[in-house]
Amino acid sequence: MTIARIIASRSNAEIISCSADMTVREAIALLAEKRIGALPVCEDGGVIGIFSERDVIYCLANAGADALDKSVSDVMTSPAITVAPDTEVLTALALMTRRRIRHLPVTEGGRAVGFISIGDLVKHRIDRIEADAEAMRSYIQSA
Repeated sequence: MTIARIIASRSNAEIISCSADMTVREAIALLAEKRIGALPVCEDGGVIGIFSERDVIYCLANAGADALDKSVSDVMTSPAITVAPDTEVLTALALMTRRRIRHLPVTEGGRAVGFISIGDLVKHRIDRIEADAEAMRSYIQSA
């Protein structure tokens, strides 16, 4: 299964993102409002970085309350590690594990087409394993 199929199966395909010139305070408010852990930082349709809860912690630890008035571009993780829509789920999971990241922008032709979390991929894997187990139970019971 590919990342494209996971994105296509969502009921809401909206990519919630922020711009590099937003303040950290504004980006934190967006994270809180949407109850999410990270935002792709986009410019001209492309992803130039990631702003995550981890970035918030690091900038607060380094600059204190003054960090809230910095721009996202000052504290975001850049460059962003991205995947293409045709990336296999297991490949994306391995990448996230190896790089110790929890979010991946999905890009095609330099443009953002999706944003996935490790939770999205783990949910897919669990659903797949449960479906395989049910198929095996059904096969055994019918034999």
